[in-house]
Amino acid sequence: MNTQLRSSVGRAPVASSRRSLVVRNIAEVTRPAVSTNGKHRAGYPEGTPVVPPQDLPSRPRRNRRSETFRSAIRECIVSPANFILPIFVHEEGSSNIPIASMPGIYRLAYGKNVIDYVAEARSYGVNQVVVFPKTPDHLKTTTAEEAFNKNGLSQRTIRLLKDNFPDLEVYTDVALDPYNSDGHDGIVSDAGVILNDETIEYLCRQAVSQAEAGADVVSPSDMMDGRVGAIRRALDREGFTNVSIMSYTAKYASAYYGPFRDALASAPKPGQAHRRIPPNKKTYQMDPANYREAVREAKADEAEGADIMMVKPGMPYLDVVRLLRETSPLPVAVYHVSGEYAMLKAAAERGWLNEKDAVLEAMTCFRRAGADLILTYYGIEASKWLAGEK
Repeated sequence: MNTQLRSSVGRAPVASSRRSLVVRNIAEVTRPAVSTNGKHRAGYPEGTPVVPPQDLPSRPRRNRRSETFRSAIRECIVSPANFILPIFVHEEGSSNIPIASMPGIYRLAYGKNVIDYVAEARSYGVNQVVVFPKTPDHLKTTTAEEAFNKNGLSQRTIRLLKDNFPDLEVYTDVALDPYNSDGHDGIVSDAGVILNDETIEYLCRQAVSQAEAGADVVSPSDMMDGRVGAIRRALDREGFTNVSIMSYTAKYASAYYGPFRDALASAPKPGQAHRRIPPNKKTYQMDPANYREAVREAKADEAEGADIMMVKPGMPYLDVVRLLRETSPLPVAVYHVSGEYAMLKAAAERGWLNEKDAVLEAMTCFRRAGADLILTYYGIEASKWLAGEK
C-alpha cells in the first residue's frame, strides 16, 4: 500500500499534465462554432463546433455518398426473378373472393381470372407461381384421396397455366391438409397420431398426379420423415426425372400461418368422441426454438434428392436461412408467409410504416441472409415498386 502511495505521489506532476491535456482537448472541441474571422460558417447550423478533421485512413461513409455509388457496390440485388407468387384458386362461383385477413389477396375463380392474374405478374417479370387449391368441404375426407384426383382443382389449374403460359414455372403444394377433413397434413389415426409412412404413399400419388398435369416443381410441405426420397423414386419410376422437388426443409410450427389457413379453410378440426384430432401440428412441424435440428433435416433432404430447400416462415427465421446457405450447395427458398404479409399490411393501413420501403427491405433481408427464391404475396406489388411505379 505504501509503495502504491509513493508511486502515486511520484507521478503527481504527470497526472496533472494529463488533466491539463484533457481539459485543453475538451475546450478545443466545445469552442464556439465560428470561423477564423469570427463569422458563422455558411451551410452549417449555428452552434456547430469547429474541429480539425479526424486522422481516419478509413471512412466507410465515403462508399455511401451517393445513390449511384451505393447501387454500384450493392451486395444483394432483389429482382422479380427471385419471386414465386402464391395463388389461391377456387371454383365456388365466377368471382374472386377476398381473404379478409390478407388485404389485397383473393381466392381466384378458376379460369380467366387465374389467367389474368398470372398475366399481370408476368408483365412485371414474375414468372414463377405456386398453386394452392381451395377444396370444397364435400370433397374432403379423412384420407384425402382428392389430393391425387387427376381431374382435381389443383391438377386442372396446373394444366390451365401451362396451356396458356408454357414457359411459366409452376410449383405445387404436396400435402394432404387442403383435402383432409381433419385439417392435418397427414392421415390421422383414431388415437390422434399423424401416420407417417401411410401418408407418404398418398403424397407420392399426389406428386405424380401433379407432374402428369405439367408441374415443373413439386413441393412437399407436409414434414413427414422420408417423403422427399419416396417422392423422388415415385417421380422417376413414372418417367418424371426432370420434375424438381422443392422441399419444405425447415417448416416450423409457427403462429404466423393463420391467414393462410383462413384462405384454404385448412386448420385442424376439433376431435370427436371416438377420434382424437391433435389441435396443432407440433408433432411433425419443427419447434420454433430449434436451430441445429434444421441441419439434420437439410442433410436428409439433400441425401434423398431435393433440388431446392425451403425455410418457412421467413423474417423470424433468417438465421435458419443463413444456416442452410452455409451448410448446403442447394438453392435456398424462403416463404414470406401470410402472417408476415398481414402484419405489414395492417401497419401500412394505419400509417405506421411506409409499405413500399418496409417490403423491399424485407425482400433484401431475405436475399442477404442467403435466399435465392422468395415465396411472397407481395410478388406483384414488389415488382411494380422495383420497376419504379408508385
